[in-house]
Amino acid sequence: MKVAKQVQEALALGQPVVALESTIISHGMPYPKNVETALKVEETVRKNGAIPATIGIINGEIVVGMSPEEIEDFGKKKGIAKVSKRDLPIVVAKKLYGATTVSATMLVAKMVGIDVFVTGGIGGVHRGAEKTFDISRDLKELGEVDVAVVCSGAKAILDIPKTLEYLETEGVTVLSYKAKKFANFYSLATDGPVDYAFDSAEECAEILNAKKKLGLKGGVLISNPIPEEMALPHEYIDSIVDQAVRECEEQGIKGKDATPFLLKRIVELTGGKSLESNIALVCHNAELGAQIAYHLSQKRKQL
Repeated sequence: MKVAKQVQEALALGQPVVALESTIISHGMPYPKNVETALKVEETVRKNGAIPATIGIINGEIVVGMSPEEIEDFGKKKGIAKVSKRDLPIVVAKKLYGATTVSATMLVAKMVGIDVFVTGGIGGVHRGAEKTFDISRDLKELGEVDVAVVCSGAKAILDIPKTLEYLETEGVTVLSYKAKKFANFYSLATDGPVDYAFDSAEECAEILNAKKKLGLKGGVLISNPIPEEMALPHEYIDSIVDQAVRECEEQGIKGKDATPFLLKRIVELTGGKSLESNIALVCHNAELGAQIAYHLSQKRKQL
């Protein structure tokens, strides 16, 4: 594992660091938007008082804090493996390139001591999971790994009520920023309940700090709705998602190949609107995540 010098120094001094995934670079957006977005998210983290640490695997080496050159390479390179927990030993042993999912990014963040991770949307329970048992490893990681994850809900292609039920079973605290319902990725909100709606990053940090002091296992999921001006109408995006899911099923695309196909198809069907919304929500999450990490670091120094 290679940890960037700036990230090492920040962690050693107890300064705020925010983990970022690399799947959004290699599997979430086309080049050059993927690279532009990754660098914009990093800059947003810096502007809000924290150090960004984009995590990926390069020639079998886990990199925590990818350089702009490494991010550019990731954005252009084809055939990068999508890496969850189960894939980590294979990609490392075979010295491959790997883009970390929410699951793998959480694990690596925990290894180096990063408490806050920002993403777009988490994986969850897929539609029809009662027949396919297709449930993202992200949910198990949230139940087991002590990292707070800031997101705009679960990806729009998923079954949100079942995802929230699964999180409840795993004992994952679900918080929401200034909203009483779970975020709906491209749209403002679902009908799903959250455990508590907080009003400031400092208040959220207090809750995370209390969890740490209690020694409770597992992560915390922080729901942050997309900025209202960038939200897509609920009925509009739902019909698009339904069409993309049908096409995915008709083509027999399953497992880890389903999400990249669906996200790409949704971008096509919306004429690029969903891509712009996706970029906006990730940057919005980076702003909140960095603020939470800052206040959390201040509270840890007071202990």
